[in-house]
Amino acid sequence: MKIEKISEFTTERLSVYLRCLDELNDMRVETTSSKMIAEKTHLNSAQVRKDLAYFGRFGVRGVGYPVQDLRDHLAGILGVKKGHRVIIVGAGHLGMALGEYRGFQKNGFTVVALFDRLPEKIGTFSRTGVPVHDIEDIAAVVQRTEATMAMLAVPADAARQVCSLVVNAGIRAILNFSPVRLAAPRGVKIKSIDLSISLESLSYFLSSTGVHATASQSAPQEVLAAR
Repeated sequence: MKIEKISEFTTERLSVYLRCLDELNDMRVETTSSKMIAEKTHLNSAQVRKDLAYFGRFGVRGVGYPVQDLRDHLAGILGVKKGHRVIIVGAGHLGMALGEYRGFQKNGFTVVALFDRLPEKIGTFSRTGVPVHDIEDIAAVVQRTEATMAMLAVPADAARQVCSLVVNAGIRAILNFSPVRLAAPRGVKIKSIDLSISLESLSYFLSSTGVHATASQSAPQEVLAAR
């Protein structure tokens, strides 16, 4: 099956399956099943089997899937086995927090550089040792570090200009945290994460289920007593 026919929902579920397999591997579980994966990921076993079938035949009928083998297969399909070098544009609170998050490394993503325009930030380092460069040097740094991905953590009014700089520097995969939708040029993939939209979705859930209690009304008494 051609890769363009695989939906993004399917590839996102593969990532969920990979996390599940990581957990099983840490627990030293050697063999799993579509039912076990489904229960741990809150999906259904038919969906798990269908998703895996897009990419080949895995496991043995009546026996299940060898955890380590399936884990390696999914990591290869998702392209994380070879690893990716990532840059972050925007060295504010969010950008620094992303740059210092150690979980990316575990999953094959290494943050190699941060960028900003403010002179007081340029030349500094994150707490994990990632250097902050001048945004004007982005093309040279991308080439030197062989970065393949970028995260944007800049204000909305700067996002489109920064996106152009990133694309012109040779980056073709962008994770956008800026609160603005960006148009992806041909050959470039942009995935946007708008935290406000997620919070509004949670707000809708609270409103639709009639949950209106304030923090002081709903907090456990022992928490209130500790204030």
